[in-house]
Amino acid sequence: MKNILHFITWRRCMLLSIGVLLVLIVLNFYGLYSNKFYLLKPDNYIFPLLSIVHFVFLYVMWFKINEDELTDPKMRNLEYAMYALVLVYIFKIFDTAFILSTYNDFENHIMPGTFMPIGLLMILLQAALLFLTLITFIHRKEEIGAYNFDSINENIDSWY
Repeated sequence: MKNILHFITWRRCMLLSIGVLLVLIVLNFYGLYSNKFYLLKPDNYIFPLLSIVHFVFLYVMWFKINEDELTDPKMRNLEYAMYALVLVYIFKIFDTAFILSTYNDFENHIMPGTFMPIGLLMILLQAALLFLTLITFIHRKEEIGAYNFDSINENIDSWY
């Protein structure tokens, strides 16, 4: 695990997470069966809205590391929301895998040539996002610290 954390530093992890999130947001509007982008379906806007929480968490983590700040209750609550997002990411992986598993069910229909390549790219990116999110949690604990609020009064700067 130390080798992975040494190779994927917190900066690389954030940049990779942002890149993967942006690509997945675009691919979220793509229909695998039809090879078209659907911008008017309300269901396609759920993932981009939920990914705002991920972007905010990455920003807060970047800010805390650069300013050498400690954790706070707002960051803890944001991380709890990220735990719920991990469940959404797992659901998206299973949903895409289910869609890819229906390839043989439609033998009499013409499937687009991009069905399997784009589907495999989507599932690979979704798994990478889940992995990067878990690595981000580990980096948060190592770089910023644990959520220890027993001694919160000692960490307050009274000059502000």
